[in-house]
Amino acid sequence: MSARPLAGLRVLEFTHTVMGPTAGLLFAELGADVVKVEPAPNGDHTRRLGGFGAGFYAAFNRNKRSLAIDLKHPEGQAAMYRLVEKADIVLENYGPGTMERLKCGYEHFFPYNPRLIYLALKGYLAGPYEHRPALDEVVQFQTGLAWMTGPIGQPLRAGASVIDIMGAVFGVVAAQAALRERDQTGKGQKVSSALFESAAFLMSTHMAGMAATGLEARPMPARRGAWAIYEVFKTAGDGQLFIGVTSDRQWTRFVEEFGLQELAADPRLATNETRLLERSWLIPALQDVLIQFNQPDVESRCERCNVSWAPVGQPKDMFTDPHLLATGGLLDVYVSRFGGGDGTIVGLPALPIEFGDRQRPGITRQPPRIGEHNAEVLAEVGFTSQQIANMTASSVITAPT
Repeated sequence: MSARPLAGLRVLEFTHTVMGPTAGLLFAELGADVVKVEPAPNGDHTRRLGGFGAGFYAAFNRNKRSLAIDLKHPEGQAAMYRLVEKADIVLENYGPGTMERLKCGYEHFFPYNPRLIYLALKGYLAGPYEHRPALDEVVQFQTGLAWMTGPIGQPLRAGASVIDIMGAVFGVVAAQAALRERDQTGKGQKVSSALFESAAFLMSTHMAGMAATGLEARPMPARRGAWAIYEVFKTAGDGQLFIGVTSDRQWTRFVEEFGLQELAADPRLATNETRLLERSWLIPALQDVLIQFNQPDVESRCERCNVSWAPVGQPKDMFTDPHLLATGGLLDVYVSRFGGGDGTIVGLPALPIEFGDRQRPGITRQPPRIGEHNAEVLAEVGFTSQQIANMTASSVITAPT
């Protein structure tokens, strides 16, 4: 078994920010040869983002090659058609109509390669909204995800680009399904995934729950719980951890571990269903018990009685997480503010999958510099060194820096 099952596939990636680069990362980390096609002369604008977006480029662009080319120039377009002839997949996540204006849409590429799978990652699938640009945060608010996440009256986006990443995963699933169909028919096709529909999919359980109960969905901080003990508790010394007791057997073990004989004998707490009715006093009562123990003691007790628990962590905790460190869950990735030589190697999470005997996809290339692989990518489709030099001199491609 191999952790690089997509080896041999060729992918041309026209992307920026998170959704498209994530799809490219999935293909690349699973073994495909992914060429990141960046606009000359400055490359992917994501390289220069600050604030919340400062880590986007390093996080989602490892294991790729970079070709920086001017697609507004006829010579750049002609070069791209030669590359498309040998590609299996094109993926893009530019705004509606952008690739078509650059003469790089599916209808432009198809004549050069009828076997091509063209993956378009957009804000919306076909329908009244399809002309709109969109962002992860936009559709979180539009679909009710932000409303469900924040306290009542205070909609709040999720703490990561969850819709960008999920939309990318759905897109890769669609592209691989199209590849499977191509094996049977010999023909490629255009497939799409979108932010809005991905976020709407996350609302499925809330929509179904409303239909099943006849009750309106409540934001998660005010939700009607499915489990009586499913809560963040404080421990001595300002510690915090989440505890979930999701079965009656777990409840029995939990109260025994903490010596809560009175609660164990209380008939009102015999089942999860009856415990749900007693949350108003039960949760404060448990909090009064747990605040007497320090955090390590509560953690060890929860581990012994085999209930679900976790400390309330922060992103920085993942750098030193013992589980990730023990299992190859962190990859050594070069992170730089602007993709230059002033960066450092840090551990970033690998793809959350494994193959066979626990093999994890790894890293073969660091996030590329702008145009780092111009010469080798173009040479692979027959460009001579002189032609490549001429294209550099005329600014059709950007010299690596």
